[in-house]
Amino acid sequence: MKKKEDRANRIKKPWPTKDAMEQVYKMKLWGGNTSDFYSGAGSHQPEIVDPYIDVVTSFLTSFKCPLTVCDLGCGDFNVGKELVKHTKRYVAVDIVTDLITYNKENFKAENLEFHCLDIAVDDLPSGDCAIVRQVLQHLSNAEVQSVVSKLTDFKYVILTEHLPEGDFVPNKNIISGQGIRLKKQSGLNILAPPFNVKVKEEKQLVSITLNDHRGVITTTLYSF
Repeated sequence: MKKKEDRANRIKKPWPTKDAMEQVYKMKLWGGNTSDFYSGAGSHQPEIVDPYIDVVTSFLTSFKCPLTVCDLGCGDFNVGKELVKHTKRYVAVDIVTDLITYNKENFKAENLEFHCLDIAVDDLPSGDCAIVRQVLQHLSNAEVQSVVSKLTDFKYVILTEHLPEGDFVPNKNIISGQGIRLKKQSGLNILAPPFNVKVKEEKQLVSITLNDHRGVITTTLYSF
């Protein structure tokens, strides 16, 4: 009963994330003058994207039976399109309606489907592995909590976050939108308070140090 009440409370939350993300793409706040949709350098710079695709591909192809993967916050799908062929089924989700329409028109495969969902509010598709790549870093702690409470339904979660270099105080709260916690010298750690997610195993897959002291982009595999 309590679970249903919690879910109902989440649905009623007046979170501004959908409007904020629609504005990001409409005003091209992450760049991309020539493309209808552009999810920023983190989805396009080879030094960031290539190592990520390599390690995730290695993980996905390590199974005899391909996994069903849910890409939660798929963005412009420049990265996801490289992973689809290594899965049994690839379910790509984003909060921006026009972006999902664009992706449906431009990326097609028999095992690929797109859905427009707010991952903090809506029920998530079922699958073996969730990919959450530089998504939670844009969300308030309340929304992060809502998302991570549902991630435990997956056996595996591949989480990528942009973090400060060196030591930092994790999980400082922000208002959901274009920015991330880096401006507060903070970053997400779902194992730390207030989230305190319990996992069976944690394994860092890749960490990329950015130039000009702009932090590190770290990808971690969690097993539940």
